Formats: sequence, C-alpha cells, structure tokens
Amino acid sequence: MSADDTTEEIVPIGDLAKSLGLTTRTLRYWEEVGIIESEERSGGATRGYSPYFVRRIKFIMKLKNLGLTIKEMQDLYNAYGEAKQTDRMIPQLIAILDKHINMVDEKIAMLASARNEIVEYRRKMMIKHDSSR
Repeated sequence: MSADDTTEEIVPIGDLAKSLGLTTRTLRYWEEVGIIESEERSGGATRGYSPYFVRRIKFIMKLKNLGLTIKEMQDLYNAYGEAKQTDRMIPQLIAILDKHINMVDEKIAMLASARNEIVEYRRKMMIKHDSSR
C-alpha cells in the first residue's frame, strides 16, 4: 500500500490480536518467520495490518487448526509468491492436506487398536475378578 493510499484501514497489532484471540507475540513471530507482513503506520509507530493481511492471518489460523506446521505455511507462502498466484499455491495445499489426512487416519487406526486392547484387557480382568469370588 502506498503512503498516500488511505482507503484501507490498518488495524493495529494489539486490536487485531485481541479480536482474533491471539497474542501480539504470535503475530510478531509469524512475521519473523515470513508467513505474514505488517503495514507501517504513519511515523512507523505501531505495527498494523491491512484487510488483506487480516484475511491472511485468519487463513493461517485455519491452517494451524488443521495441523499445518510453520514450515508448511512458509512453503505455501513461497508458492503463493509476490504475484499472489493462488493457482500455484492450491495444488501444494492439497498435497499437504492429503498428507495430514493420512496422518489423522493413521492416528485413528492406532487409537482404535489401543481401544480394542483396553476393552479386551478389561474383559479379561472382569472374568478374573468374577472367578475369584
């Protein structure tokens, strides 16, 4: 955004963090690792975020909730690039999501197996308990 473009409201970091349930440290960290950028306010006083970056932060929060790592988000951001090429990013996002689906499926299978073992062990303990009476 150019210095004379005042049509987009810049949200101060503290206000944005509070509204999204994040800490300012989280937003600063995401900036440090290169997955978001902030806008400088007049005089460079406080970090702020344009509506574009507010949407981006919400997208990052969604990806984080889906289990994506910072590294995966950095890779997506690099694929998206300066040209903001969504068509370059989406196939990579799909591949990452497929990997996460497989990991969740593996965890579900492991938990189902553990549950079956617990149920079977409980059954054996019930039989042992009943026979000792």
